[in-house]
Amino acid sequence: MKKVVIAGGGTAGWIAAAALSRQLGRLIEIVLVESDEIGTVGVGESTIPTARSFNALLGLDEPEFMRATQATFKLGIAFEDWARVGDRYVHSFGQVGTSTWIAEFHHFWLEARARGLAGEIGDYCFELQAAEAGKFATGSDTTINYAYHLDATLYGRFLRARSESHGVTRVEGRIASVEQDPENGFIRALAMESGERVEGDLFIDCTGFRGLLIEQTLRAGYEDWGQWLATDSALAVQTGSVGPALPYTRAIAHRAGWQWRIPLQHRVGNGLVYASAHMEDDDARALLIEKLEGEAITEPRLIRYRTGRRRKTWDKNCIALGLASGFVEPLESTSIHLIMIAVTRLMQLFPFSGISDAVVNRFNEQARSELESIRDFIILHYKLTERDDSAFWRQCRDMAVPDSLAERIGLFREAGFAYQASEDLFRVDSWVQVMLGQRLQPLGHHRVGELMGSERIQQSLADLKGKIAAAVQRMPTHQAFIDRYCAPASA
Repeated sequence: MKKVVIAGGGTAGWIAAAALSRQLGRLIEIVLVESDEIGTVGVGESTIPTARSFNALLGLDEPEFMRATQATFKLGIAFEDWARVGDRYVHSFGQVGTSTWIAEFHHFWLEARARGLAGEIGDYCFELQAAEAGKFATGSDTTINYAYHLDATLYGRFLRARSESHGVTRVEGRIASVEQDPENGFIRALAMESGERVEGDLFIDCTGFRGLLIEQTLRAGYEDWGQWLATDSALAVQTGSVGPALPYTRAIAHRAGWQWRIPLQHRVGNGLVYASAHMEDDDARALLIEKLEGEAITEPRLIRYRTGRRRKTWDKNCIALGLASGFVEPLESTSIHLIMIAVTRLMQLFPFSGISDAVVNRFNEQARSELESIRDFIILHYKLTERDDSAFWRQCRDMAVPDSLAERIGLFREAGFAYQASEDLFRVDSWVQVMLGQRLQPLGHHRVGELMGSERIQQSLADLKGKIAAAVQRMPTHQAFIDRYCAPASA
């Protein structure tokens, strides 16, 4: 297995090319095939903190990367109108309070809350308070957990330049057909419309929703999750900035879905996610335009999708990445992470000696387990609604959910327990912030907090809140930090 062929560019293709060439470039040959005539979805503009680790793995300089992609910092997501119209909470990337080996922080908080001694749980999270204050700083003096808002198209271009400097060969053109070995069905070559053949040993499918290799050729199959995640359409549009960039994404619910606002350095990314069974395209477009802040600088672009996953992410000698592997709607900004983690697993399990069923099965099982956990976390936001103002929200509220999620909800409702399993992306703090934000109040909790006594627990919480407030007070505004940190190198 010496030659890797990546079918398709965009964010997925160039992430794969950049990582493979950086880490394994001296061991393998890498060719990427793409056509300038084929557009990319390109609206994956919000990330989670794992993107920082991946960028470090690529050896990227953060200020250079941020200038190239017009990126801003992200401390979490603000959810508006989800449990009830008028509600608002923040799912931050921070650690909430300080946990012990016997109980997570929120159990102590629940005990204090029951005694009337605690404020909102977000009072005890540094990142959440910084987000709410519009503050940001990073460096040796500040420990803060953050991600990025970025221009996905510019990110792809940035990674293309890095990849080509590390020896990746780019072939321009459309794929006319896919050639398979008649004996075992393995892919042998991509036949281009130009007549060129691009042969390879291992193929990576980054052809988006159409899955040219993994589905149209290998028929890997697709598991549809539409019964739990009813949205299937999105309209995306870019607007000019109307104020300082906020250090968080806004996710604002509407009667048939939700809309996003993602602040970049040079513009704002906007989108409206909706269920076509509950909202006509023209109505969605009108609602999007009505809710825009700032002048539109592009025309709204319609994107159709089907939430679910390929039954096999790795089939024969083909691995699907990005949209070709499946799609969980963008509510928690996991799309780019899923590309990055899949490439990381591929590098760890790279089949230098040939395709092994054991390796393929391990790769597929890890991908399935993580994606199902992410799926459950997204469904959680919809299921735990009390909205009764539209058929869409009533459907979400009343739907049956996967057993794995029902168990999590029951565990938190009955005893206040939350957990992060081995393949789970989201931490305990994430599950707790969303469940509490969606008004799921536990009936019970671990009583270890009783051992502290009222005076001690109240003082501990007050001290923690005060330290966080003081630290946030000392920070510059997010916009001021961006302006300085991302200034041109020559400035």
